[in-house]
Amino acid sequence: MTDPRKPIFDAARSAKGAGFTQEQVDDINGALDRAGVPRDDAVRRVGPKGIALLHKWEGCKLEAYPDPGSKDGKPWTIGYGSTGPGIGPGTVWTQAQADARFEQDLVKYTKDVSEYIGSTPTTQDQFDALVSFHYNTGAIAKSTLGKNHKAGNYAGAAAQFDKWIYNDGKVMKGLVNRRADERKLYEGKWS
Repeated sequence: MTDPRKPIFDAARSAKGAGFTQEQVDDINGALDRAGVPRDDAVRRVGPKGIALLHKWEGCKLEAYPDPGSKDGKPWTIGYGSTGPGIGPGTVWTQAQADARFEQDLVKYTKDVSEYIGSTPTTQDQFDALVSFHYNTGAIAKSTLGKNHKAGNYAGAAAQFDKWIYNDGKVMKGLVNRRADERKLYEGKWS
């Protein structure tokens, strides 16, 4: 698939006579998002704000720990919120292992969100917030939040972040704060 934005960037680069900084690329992509110019899903990436938000809320622990909000402690988690086979009591990683797994997990969650929202006009901030939400919940396709976004009901999607604050039926302060940050990012108000 050809990136529909490439000719726009090529023309702008030619007119400018130079390349762009990452901040300029993000600004141009934001303007193109608002104008409804589709992205090539194969090149969609989480931006710097999304990475910063994920790092803030996932943290990085090199020794596995039980889920603090679940009744049975499952799933066991390590690195930047990684779970799955081979992660349990006594699991220890190096920083390099945690970083590599974060990149691997990020590719998966980015792909999931990209495929789900398809060509729905989406700003970089909205995309980053949706990836953070999905990284934590795995619920982009079954959530009202995701469905509202896909339908173009951005205000309705933003209002849904506040509903995803429970673990095993209990309100978790960490989830309240994370969802508030995700909502701010989704609305373009987080820095």
